Amino acid sequence: AVHLVNRSALASFESAIHSVNGAADLQVHGVSPAGFDESLYPRIATIPGIAAASPAVELDARVGALGSPGQRGQGRIILLGLDLLRAMAVTPSLVAVPPRAGPGSDNPFRADAIFLSQSALTTGGRRVGDTITIVAAGVPRQFTIAGTLAADAQAIAVLDIADAQWQFNQLGRLQRIDLRLTENADRDAVSRRIAALLPADAELISPEITAQRSDSLSRAYRVNLEMLAMVALLTGGFLVFSAQSLSVARRQPQFALLRVLGLGRSALTRQIIVEGAIVGSIGAALGIALGHGLAALALRLLGGDLGGGYFGRNGVSLDFAPGAALVFAAIGIATAIIASLVPAHEAARTQPAVALKGSGDNGDPRRQPRGWPGFALIAAGGLAALAPPVGGLPLFGYAAMALLLAGGVAIMPFLARILLAPLAGLTLPPALDLARKRLWGAPHQAAIALCGIVASTSLMVAMAVMVSSFRGSVDDWLVQILPSDVYLHIEATDAGGLTPAAQAQLAATPGVARIRFVRQIPLRLAPDKPSVSLNGEPEPATRLPLIAPALPVPPGAMPAYVSEPMTWLYGVKPGDTLMLPLAGQQQPVFVAGVWRDYARQFGAITMADDDFTRATGDLTRNEAAIDVDDGATPASVISGLRARLPPGLAAQSLFGEPRQMRRIALQLFDRSFAITYALEAIAIVIGLVGVAATFSAQTLARAREFGMLRHIGVKRRQITLMLAAEGGLLGLIGGLGGLSLGLVMSQVLIHVINPQSFHWTMDTSLPLPLLLMLLLALVGAAAGTALVAGRHAISSSAIRAVREDW
Repeated sequence: AVHLVNRSALASFESAIHSVNGAADLQVHGVSPAGFDESLYPRIATIPGIAAASPAVELDARVGALGSPGQRGQGRIILLGLDLLRAMAVTPSLVAVPPRAGPGSDNPFRADAIFLSQSALTTGGRRVGDTITIVAAGVPRQFTIAGTLAADAQAIAVLDIADAQWQFNQLGRLQRIDLRLTENADRDAVSRRIAALLPADAELISPEITAQRSDSLSRAYRVNLEMLAMVALLTGGFLVFSAQSLSVARRQPQFALLRVLGLGRSALTRQIIVEGAIVGSIGAALGIALGHGLAALALRLLGGDLGGGYFGRNGVSLDFAPGAALVFAAIGIATAIIASLVPAHEAARTQPAVALKGSGDNGDPRRQPRGWPGFALIAAGGLAALAPPVGGLPLFGYAAMALLLAGGVAIMPFLARILLAPLAGLTLPPALDLARKRLWGAPHQAAIALCGIVASTSLMVAMAVMVSSFRGSVDDWLVQILPSDVYLHIEATDAGGLTPAAQAQLAATPGVARIRFVRQIPLRLAPDKPSVSLNGEPEPATRLPLIAPALPVPPGAMPAYVSEPMTWLYGVKPGDTLMLPLAGQQQPVFVAGVWRDYARQFGAITMADDDFTRATGDLTRNEAAIDVDDGATPASVISGLRARLPPGLAAQSLFGEPRQMRRIALQLFDRSFAITYALEAIAIVIGLVGVAATFSAQTLARAREFGMLRHIGVKRRQITLMLAAEGGLLGLIGGLGGLSLGLVMSQVLIHVINPQSFHWTMDTSLPLPLLLMLLLALVGAAAGTALVAGRHAISSSAIRAVREDW
């Protein structure tokens, strides 16, 4: 289900990107919203091998109502300014299709004409002929909808390129050039010729690079989510192992009889493995069908990002993949087969004469279970956790988790003996003493019941600790970065924002003690990676949450402070010189420090506002932090600031107070991790089902044992109490083992998988009340499960239970 949701969302996202980019073979794109000098266009268009070139202005925009104070923007839209005649030869899907009749169709190419994609029309409930306001580059303009576009996968608005440059202050600038190559052109040779002409603020990208970039936006999230979803498969494997092991224990006399009649060890092993394969096949078929239904439900309730915030919640259709379904089915069948190997081996090596006399754990109770295999696996997991990422993914981190889990399960018989040892010297009631001795004398069967508990508990504890640590670190970080009383953000201002005059007008608002203006723009440092955020703000060295003290800045150098993801994605560290493509040239900056940033996964660079202006030539700002006078209230200051905003921008301005912003941020955090809570709950349920299956099979196999106890005077109530005590002890031992193992695994998640996937670090925070409640609930659930599972076995008469020929 998780894979289907991820696949469907990614396919929809890629379709939307393709609708914006059209069918161009290559594309020259600005590395920032400021674009590049339009004089590059004729030089590119005349390169041999290029059949057609289409210049374009591309701006992030919002659709809103002009002059409506307090009204937020009504939706994001991509604004494209195109030379329609040239676009027809390169990106025909972006060419307008004017209506034959109706409002606005008399002159579809007039200056106020704009064309919307079908998605933009339907989302806003608009019709051809309506008047709308577009806000882009900090400038509001009114247009009349003159027609629709062939592209409809994303909200797009198209107008004439000259009008776009004139009306949105982009004279002499382009954001991209779409290229179509001649037939049989050498693409690599053409690409080299283009690259030789590009200034520092432009880059050449291909459809493959665009797809790679869009995939990298959510790859870590999707991979980690699918790995977490595989937890259910893993715990299901332990469930198959439990059921097969106890089934083998119960049928030992039957297997022994078959062996006496001439059935070989290998044939018996194959029989049990085939049983596992049949179970796996049925489960895989049901899982594929159920997963399809769950995926459809998740898309409708949670959206294509499952709460992660990477894709929109609407417009994602389910994209079923038969090949992927077959792969997952094969994994499910393989898991069931692997889970059956150990029980099959145990059945084949059991001596027929011993098995014919009884069932149960035939091991010598005086033999201490071996602990070294578990310790060896745990040590191997620790070593794997030290390895670097592979291809940007924490593959060795996942391997470390698997090895730690396997080691924790393998060590449980040894650990159970250690934890039960202190009870040996205590005087216990008969029922409790019988339970202790049973677990002591049958470590193999105890381990079968424990493996599911340990697996599910440890994984849930690890995730709970990681989420608690992440949430606590985000909350602390929000307190650090939000020291002011009011914050302002203006949408659709990537290519331009508040002018110096507008900034001065806002600063003079009554009740404002101090206002700090900030400029944030996206900047591409590598064609195959998402944009980083370039920020200009006052006094960054004292206001940023630096991980370590800032380095002294060499004379004449321009200092910059990079976020943690920059150190992972681009390998920069304090003391390095980083080249930034700004204002048509490579601008060197000195990396003076690294700061913690949970808002931008793909990196951020912060400079002092004066340095930012010198490097970019950009005097506009699009964010502000406001300190309020003692006698004023945040609400009154917000009202005054909104009244002084330039016309049209008030509708695109978002104001917030720190408490409100923290609450919203943490709500988004909880929503993004909602799916992980559901997957953890599934793992726990499967673990408890494994306990139920184990005790059901054990109590059936122990029917003669219960009959013998009844004959020597043990009451049925005492046997019931013994079973509950066994379940409770198993729950306690498994809970303690799972808790300890989960704490170790949480450190792998916190310090290995999370930094290598999302490039963030965090401080460990233990949710002690939650862990204590989990342990108590697990003990109670295991005891209750064992009690319910054993009631049927002790309900038969004592005479029938001990009759050998029954």
